[in-house]
Amino acid sequence: MASKLTSREADYSKWYNELVVQADLAQHSDVKGCMVIKPYGFAIWERMKDVLDQMFKDTGHVNAYFPLFIPKSYLSQEADHVEGFAKECAVVTHYRLKNAEDGSGVVVDPDAKLEEELIVRPTSETIIWKTYKNWIQSYRDLPLLVNQWANVVRWEMRTRLFLRTTEFLWQEGHTAHETSEEAVAEARKMLDVYADFAEGWMAMPVLKGIKTANERFAGALDTYCIEAMMQDGKALQAGTSHFLGQNFARAFDVKFATRDGGQELVWATSWGVSTRLMGALIMTHSDDAGLVLPPKLAPIEVVLVPIYKGEDQMAEIVTALNGIAGDLKAAGIRVKVDDDDTKRSGWKFAEYELKGVPVRLAMGPRDFAGGTIEVARRDTQTKEIIDAAGIVQHVKELLDTIQQSLFDRAAKRTKETTTRVDSWEEFLAALDAGGFVEAHWDGTPETEDLIKQETKATIRCIPLTENHESGVCIRTGAPSEQRVVFARAY
Repeated sequence: MASKLTSREADYSKWYNELVVQADLAQHSDVKGCMVIKPYGFAIWERMKDVLDQMFKDTGHVNAYFPLFIPKSYLSQEADHVEGFAKECAVVTHYRLKNAEDGSGVVVDPDAKLEEELIVRPTSETIIWKTYKNWIQSYRDLPLLVNQWANVVRWEMRTRLFLRTTEFLWQEGHTAHETSEEAVAEARKMLDVYADFAEGWMAMPVLKGIKTANERFAGALDTYCIEAMMQDGKALQAGTSHFLGQNFARAFDVKFATRDGGQELVWATSWGVSTRLMGALIMTHSDDAGLVLPPKLAPIEVVLVPIYKGEDQMAEIVTALNGIAGDLKAAGIRVKVDDDDTKRSGWKFAEYELKGVPVRLAMGPRDFAGGTIEVARRDTQTKEIIDAAGIVQHVKELLDTIQQSLFDRAAKRTKETTTRVDSWEEFLAALDAGGFVEAHWDGTPETEDLIKQETKATIRCIPLTENHESGVCIRTGAPSEQRVVFARAY
């Protein structure tokens, strides 16, 4: 059995790292900065992937796949893009190894140097837009709505499992449109898809907004984002959607014949979420006893555990639980009957609590005889005994209750840790308390940088729902047209 977790209050970072490992979600790889996603962690990611993939398809998108390697010359064709990613790029320079002459092992063969060096994909805009040049000739080819599920590499010096690793998994949508208005509408629509997924499936409330120029994706005209607040008072960017304008179409000469017979550059978007969502899920809901999963994303929604003495008791109780499991499966619920007789029921209870299974059903000899079953909720750690005959309906309603309860709890915490301030002193105090801080900013990159240097807080977004409200910047006293949202962040 895993050792007891460090409490969140004692050391939040240590709690997180221990939980990821002990709940069998992931582990550090022998390759520095990379991770191994273990089967249970990958099962959660697969649930996320499957749900999002269907949401993309429901909005007209199709999947494709593009190469992992990008010619270096492609990256250099969009100036802002290359500047934004240059420091994170892994570069392939040679294609062969050979045995060292002194017998010390293998070395790079200097005669096998690539004619053009290749970048290991940090993001795919360049190679995709190079490809789109051949796919798009006319307005009849638009809109082009493509997504890919892939891995990317961004060389990181300081890593943390799921939140920031050198290699990670994600999806990246890349769309092409006739007009600027269509492209902006697409970027906004996909932001709404991400927000719906975060709130409806992850039970994680998010703030929708637009990034400042300093925080914008390299090569974009506008970057839309969803921001979530973690239990330790730090924000986490959970997804982004970019209006790329005509920048990449211009860089790769992607033009189309217009409806009136002219030629115009294509308008573009890109958008993505990654395995960082796993970190968001963990830090939004989990507690000192382990992982807490919203039922909609839990690989196992209900685990059934027999309690028995002797093989005869085990056989009849497991048979009864298998019958209940069959009824739950027929109702569309993901279940597991744990009839492993090498582990005691107490060990199993602790294990499924650590792994965040939303509902645990336990049946012992007394339950079996009386036609009852014990129902335990992971989110509240409460238990009740109910009539086994009504278990399916009870569990269905309970899973819905847990899903909503997790969202309500997180939303209440986010609201309570969101502070509106009007002075620098209030701003500093609110940052130290943790949470989102709504404050006036004079709109200049210089002031934004100054605040970041002095406080380590960044402008998470300019809220899309914010009404314009005149005021003065909390740092400079210069005029401000609206409040923006600051926070310290992951």
